[in-house]
Amino acid sequence: MRKIKRNAFISSLVAMAVVIHSVEMFIPSPSPWLRFGFANIIALTAIAMFGLRVGLMVTILRVFLGTILMGTFFTPAFFLGMGGGIGSTLVMGMAYKQFKGIFSLVGISVMGAYTHNIVQLVIVYLLFIRHSEVFYVLPVLLLFGILTGILNGIAATYLTTHMARFSFVQFDPIP
Repeated sequence: MRKIKRNAFISSLVAMAVVIHSVEMFIPSPSPWLRFGFANIIALTAIAMFGLRVGLMVTILRVFLGTILMGTFFTPAFFLGMGGGIGSTLVMGMAYKQFKGIFSLVGISVMGAYTHNIVQLVIVYLLFIRHSEVFYVLPVLLLFGILTGILNGIAATYLTTHMARFSFVQFDPIP
């Protein structure tokens, strides 16, 4: 029964991530190429509660299902979202495991936001725009990454704190 509850809980995290991903498409952003990345709150929550493997699963399923629902499957948005999502989830998962006593979820979220932005920019360069000038937007992306990383980290801290009451969750909170 414990495994069924755990799987149901993880499935609800995936569902939340897909909904947030889809709804975020309709939130006005400061620029057409900037998004808040609110679905990463769920990936970071999954990492804190279940580990990197579940965090990656949530991220991959979120991008697949979200892009299918939004009609952007196998478009540039899909490749950018998948690359940035996997890269940031890997960095957040490794940072959580190695530095959870040093960095809070806010710090780990900022690392993930930076990674997400850098990976997406590299993908844009490698697949779409083969001009080094594409990297001129990096300072703007990194500044925006600080803001979104802080907001998402605060939200993930709140979410993990309140979800830790479920007994079937193997949760190791960060101070």
